[in-house]
Amino acid sequence: MRTTLTLDSDVAADLKRRARKTGKPFKTVLNDAVRAGLRAQDAPPPRPYRLKPIGMGGPMPGINLDKALQLAGALEDEEILRKLELGK
Repeated sequence: MRTTLTLDSDVAADLKRRARKTGKPFKTVLNDAVRAGLRAQDAPPPRPYRLKPIGMGGPMPGINLDKALQLAGALEDEEILRKLELGK
């Protein structure tokens, strides 16, 4: 079928570049691109990614997770004690 088509300059440049790169005629590259676009529109949307959460245990006794500095301080204290026990 023969028809007149107006392409944006950037689309025409991309099609011409692809035609030169692949060695295919402009008409073939254009038809392939239109077919691919139509198939992509007909394809079902991808399923949303679902993550199954797993429990990792609760917080240590006496640690309020709402207070990040308190948690960081407790972890730092534990690390210092560990290093002292190792003699570092």
